[in-house]
Amino acid sequence: MTEGNRASPDEIVPAGMREHPERRKVVGEMHLRRWPEIPVPGFVVQWLRLASDADKNAQRERLLALPQADRFERASGQRHLSGALSDSIRFTWECHSEASTLTFFVAANDPMLLRDPTGWPGLGSAVAMAEAFPGEVVRATRIWVAPDEDAAQRSMAIMDIVPEELVSCHIGGGARLWTDFRIKPDNYGHLLVSAGGMSSGDLSRLLQRLQELGNYRNLALLGLPVAQGYWTRLNRAEEMLREIARDQVRAEVRDDDLLARTSALSLELMSLATDASYRMSATAAYARLVEDRLAELTVKPIAGFPSLVDFTERRFVPAVRTCAAFAHREGQLSLRATQLTSLLRARISTRIENQNAQLLGSLERSAALQLRLQQLVEGLSVVAVSYYALSLADKLFLGIEEVAHGFPGKAVIAALTLPVVVLTWLILRLMKKRILH
Repeated sequence: MTEGNRASPDEIVPAGMREHPERRKVVGEMHLRRWPEIPVPGFVVQWLRLASDADKNAQRERLLALPQADRFERASGQRHLSGALSDSIRFTWECHSEASTLTFFVAANDPMLLRDPTGWPGLGSAVAMAEAFPGEVVRATRIWVAPDEDAAQRSMAIMDIVPEELVSCHIGGGARLWTDFRIKPDNYGHLLVSAGGMSSGDLSRLLQRLQELGNYRNLALLGLPVAQGYWTRLNRAEEMLREIARDQVRAEVRDDDLLARTSALSLELMSLATDASYRMSATAAYARLVEDRLAELTVKPIAGFPSLVDFTERRFVPAVRTCAAFAHREGQLSLRATQLTSLLRARISTRIENQNAQLLGSLERSAALQLRLQQLVEGLSVVAVSYYALSLADKLFLGIEEVAHGFPGKAVIAALTLPVVVLTWLILRLMKKRILH
């Protein structure tokens, strides 16, 4: 083919190329979770919800029912939506494994939006719609982005900050953060960020990591109430384990009772694992993500203020370690219960073997007794058969004496007695050998 007749890109792709059904979803994953450029000054509000599949579908349908839906970007199938609600309001909606996030980005110049977002055109109705979404809110935050620290300081008065718990530090190089991580009377957490000369793109990525840090932190901490609530059940299970182990060495305790109690213990531990294992595993996974996001933020402390790292290490790390301790303890109890079951099985097997040995000993003694009785019967049988044989011979010789007077019949009988007994014994012994062999 000449250069002038070079094929177009569509002609280069084979017409019958088969595409993997997950190809576009996999490629789309690499382009998700990108926030639009954040205007400075600007306002960001986000909701993180635990949501079932039905809840996520309902959230998506409500967004697609908006008049602006025909201009939304629909990346990666059902898991992501983004677009503009108005000239000054953009949004992103995204599904996660067990949660969803909805974020509004507002090009605004009024920091009072931290307290009342209804003052901006179109934002009040959008927030009302978002607050009515199905699912359970795990985290809701409002962020005011100021151009510099002086502007941010002027906005501090509307933050309702608890001075004793104020966290402030530099993040991402030039930006600075102020917050107390408290839920305010409006049911939102408030964050104040100064851009510090960062570009809109860099600031967008920085705030996205900051929000992911907070979201993963809250999702991880969902395991703490579970661990605390189930800790008493672990205490009861451990006490049951201790009592069963103590009774296993007592011969008077019935095996059936031990088996019933061990089964009840195993069932309790299985129930605990079923109820809590997912939450504990999720907490461990989210905790690792929190560590990653915290490292990516490159936190630099400011004298006189606790930093994000300080706050995390002081409050988050102990909670995660409590969950890890719960998971480890539950696993150890399950292992010990399994070992206890094995010991009980060995106890039952040993007892059965002892009973079988006693039974075999009893059978052996019975067989020996039967052999002795059989030998006695054989001796009596020789005497009986010999007696009957000699009785018949005696009658025969008595008849001969009647015919032949002077025939010594009684003497002949006396002479035959010993040979008949010996012959009878030999015949019976020979018959016994033939039968047994």
